[in-house]
Amino acid sequence: MQNILPKTQKFILKLFPEIMIKGSSAKRQMVGQLYTNLMGILERIDPNITVKKFSDKIEVVAPIEVLPEVRQRLLDTSGIEQILEALQFDDMDTLDKIKVKVGELVIDSLRDKTFVVRAKRTGNHEFGSIELEQTVGGYLLAHSNAKSVDLRNPEVTVRLELLEKQLNIITTNYKGLSGFPIGTQGDILSLMSGGFDSTVASYLTMKRGIKTHFVFFNLGGNAHEIGVKQVALYLWNKFGSSHKVKFISVPFDDVLEEIFRSTPPTYMGVTLKRLMLKASEKIANEMEIDALLTGESVAQVSSQTLRNLALIDKASDMLILRPLSTMNKPEIMSIANDIGTRLFAEAMPEYCGVISQNPITHGSFKRMEKIAQKFNYDVLDKAVEDAKSIYVHDIVDDVANLAAVEVVEDLSEKDYVVIDIRAEDESIELTCETLKIPFHRLKSEFPKLPKDKEYLLYCEKGIMSQLHAQYLQDEYKCKNVRVYRPL
Repeated sequence: MQNILPKTQKFILKLFPEIMIKGSSAKRQMVGQLYTNLMGILERIDPNITVKKFSDKIEVVAPIEVLPEVRQRLLDTSGIEQILEALQFDDMDTLDKIKVKVGELVIDSLRDKTFVVRAKRTGNHEFGSIELEQTVGGYLLAHSNAKSVDLRNPEVTVRLELLEKQLNIITTNYKGLSGFPIGTQGDILSLMSGGFDSTVASYLTMKRGIKTHFVFFNLGGNAHEIGVKQVALYLWNKFGSSHKVKFISVPFDDVLEEIFRSTPPTYMGVTLKRLMLKASEKIANEMEIDALLTGESVAQVSSQTLRNLALIDKASDMLILRPLSTMNKPEIMSIANDIGTRLFAEAMPEYCGVISQNPITHGSFKRMEKIAQKFNYDVLDKAVEDAKSIYVHDIVDDVANLAAVEVVEDLSEKDYVVIDIRAEDESIELTCETLKIPFHRLKSEFPKLPKDKEYLLYCEKGIMSQLHAQYLQDEYKCKNVRVYRPL
């Protein structure tokens, strides 16, 4: 069997159906954008990967050695409805050649099973698709121990695609991400807190083909900022790395202080959200972005009743998308679990809700207008002016410069205990004592550890370890936690 298998794997990418029903110009532009996105993503994996576009599909051929990584990248790329893995064979110009080649590959899998052959043919041939199916099916039935042919409910479906003399034998069919290719639907600025809602909302706009930038309002110092940058980097790397996007961090501590000075306690939560929108609108206008994105869901918290959302919207004239508006929390958490952001969100400190004291659930437009007039907007303008902007792909280096937690590179300096906080099952092997505590259990497990030891947190890139070391220092006032980053 090994001798007949090619050294490359072919992927046939079927396009999102909404792309296929567009006009010819829009369809051509979307297919071209998907092709460009894939070229940029896959070239970073292996420059030998080839990508070809057609009017109704895109084909990718990759070396077997990088098959798992390529498959995952395709599964995470918007615009693709189905991913067909296929084995490609050339010079298949006769029915005899085709049936023998198919037999070499599938006969063993048909033992004691019903099967059917489905074929799609493109090009000039002396035979049609039905004849191709019948010939291959008859050959397989005669040369295997298959139970029978079943046209309606087969246990095995042998899928073939013949393009001129090129035969593709479909081995696996995956459901793609769907949606439109990123870059076809404009830009949006996502108000990112790092929790469940904002990360899922950002994923949904990326999936819809919208180039999603992130704006973060820092209420919790370095630890909070590192954590949100970590999630933004994860989302970008998994779903949006075909494009450069920005992460803007806005210092909001002075704004928060001004809210306490000027705003009644019951209106503080709504006021904070209004000011975040105002600041986001200023930043979006500077970036020439036409819409804002939030993770708000109707009635989830006091500031998200319909009346209070209306009060918040009055603060901005910009289009605001709320893709989670009618979702309940379990639905949102399920998506977060599927896309891999749930563990990050569960470990994220919550800051926005701390200023709400007996919050109003049905605010008054007239009273809100009077309260808003008491706020000193010079403070907000200064916060926007002091905002820092970086590209998301530069976050790793930026976090290293931002973090206040000491980094240790040499384990021989002291008798350290290294805590591996990665979620994966793999563990690091070191000469010193090591513990395996995934980051999402660190807050509950760390207080149980002996307090007379020196601990170093370890993760692959140092981002999660910086966040959680900072959090532990702030939460437990401990000075025996640092970060381990090998040379």
